[in-house]
Amino acid sequence: MSVYSVIEIIGTSSTSWEEAAADAIRTAGQHLRELRVAEVVEQDIHLDEGGAITFGEVPVPWISS
Repeated sequence: MSVYSVIEIIGTSSTSWEEAAADAIRTAGQHLRELRVAEVVEQDIHLDEGGAITFGEVPVPWISS
């Protein structure tokens, strides 16, 4: 039987949702070991007053315990 811990992290990018997800997974990989699977549970776009767009994703990585 496998046991997984589930955490929520947020990644951002000024270019795409894919890059936002990659940013989150890279950050998680610096702090977690045995990172196996991630599931994107939320996407959003932030528009600032200057017109800049920031893509955001909330991937939930599953860590094998």
